[in-house]
Amino acid sequence: MSPMSWLPAFAIPLALLIDRCFGEPPAAVHPVVGMGRFLGLFGDRLCGMSAKAAFIGGAFAWTVGITLSALAAWAVEHAVIAGLEPWFGGWRLAVAALLLGLALKPMLAWRMLRDEVAAVETALSRSLDAGRAQLSRLVSRDTTQLSALEVRETAIETLAENLNDSVIAPLFWFMVAGLPGAAVYRFANTADAMWGYRGRWEWAGKWAARADDALSWIPARLTGLALVALRPALLAPLRREAARTPSPNGGWPMGAMALRLGRALSKPGHYRLNPAGSEVVAEDMAHAQHLAAGAMLALAALLALGAAALRGGFAVVRSAL
Repeated sequence: MSPMSWLPAFAIPLALLIDRCFGEPPAAVHPVVGMGRFLGLFGDRLCGMSAKAAFIGGAFAWTVGITLSALAAWAVEHAVIAGLEPWFGGWRLAVAALLLGLALKPMLAWRMLRDEVAAVETALSRSLDAGRAQLSRLVSRDTTQLSALEVRETAIETLAENLNDSVIAPLFWFMVAGLPGAAVYRFANTADAMWGYRGRWEWAGKWAARADDALSWIPARLTGLALVALRPALLAPLRREAARTPSPNGGWPMGAMALRLGRALSKPGHYRLNPAGSEVVAEDMAHAQHLAAGAMLALAALLALGAAALRGGFAVVRSAL
């Protein structure tokens, strides 16, 4: 296997290391912020259209945006892989891995997710209102009437679901299709976060919501399985808990987290996961972060090896042709 086949495998841990050390890049140069700005250009116009026109317009804008994201990512990856040999020679692999890791980092956000969830418990230790306000940075629902128990439940649910959306799914698609794959997923997930709501977004965001469901299908199940990997007895209950949520994907990581903690997690009026579990307590916030970090590191290692294997296989096929 060519040494360059290991490039994506090295880029994954480097991206996570950069994330741990430096967090998010400035908004002015953050590609995901740019994706959000692109999507924001169409919001009011789409929502003012008829249902059919809004659906078509939303699908068209989504397609344009995701194409631009994929092309930009491809250009960066191509420059990294093809443009370094004349300059770095034997150091090409190391430099390329570092640059590709830097480019991959904005597509994932583990440190920000971990810090924001931890800040909810810190805020709750001051007051319930402070905890509600901190949680509102993480979720779109109204937090002003939530109890302390509901604040903690929602924070843990958000940690579990976004472990997939913000880390595992981008890495999965990076394994499959390189930097363009990660960029495509990140655009699709951003579009779902901005457009994938009912009400005035019912039709304009329908394509974005369904596309995100499709792209998240495998990663969400991998995330759930990783969270219960050390407890085989939880595999069968996980399928049951995952089916309790309206989302085809969110129930997998959230249900797995509820089972591993032995706690009930709920969204009033929508679902209750692991209803036989006891109530969440303050210490569960740190425990949930520990479980999420372990699952993330295990899956990142597997996805890095998978990326190397895929690239090596592609190289063998190309040489045979």
